[in-house]
Amino acid sequence: MKLTDSQEEYLKTIYLLEKNNKKVRVTDIANRLKITKPSVNKAIKILKEIGLINYEIYGDISLTEEGGNEAKNIIKRQDILEMFLEEVLEIDEKQAIEEAKAMKHAISEETAKKLDSYITEVLNLGDLDCNYDANSEKCRKCVKITAKNRMKQKRRQSC
Repeated sequence: MKLTDSQEEYLKTIYLLEKNNKKVRVTDIANRLKITKPSVNKAIKILKEIGLINYEIYGDISLTEEGGNEAKNIIKRQDILEMFLEEVLEIDEKQAIEEAKAMKHAISEETAKKLDSYITEVLNLGDLDCNYDANSEKCRKCVKITAKNRMKQKRRQSC
């Protein structure tokens, strides 16, 4: 199933709010995305119909297992793109973040996997001796720092 860009943003937002607040309400999503509550209501109705969220009127919103997996994939695609733009292409961090947000909607799962493999190989991230969890903000920050340091080393070696 192909989600629209806005549906992906809703899933990502619900996922992040769940991680921070545990309980997610329509108002939380509207505030985070800076949109109206009626817009959120319309979107969550569709997400519920396609089985990505659980929601009862005026109740809490939560992701189904499938919705959670989809949200994690969306976040991972953005992280991979950010790392590629920042560390491999040496694009400014702020610009890389903005462009990765836009690009994550345009690439397929297959392309994201290939980019992930490429980055892992180029930055030699396969030798990290840890219990890396792609869903952990701490782990993702650690990988970015490791990647940045390894790219600096590669650049020094090539000079």
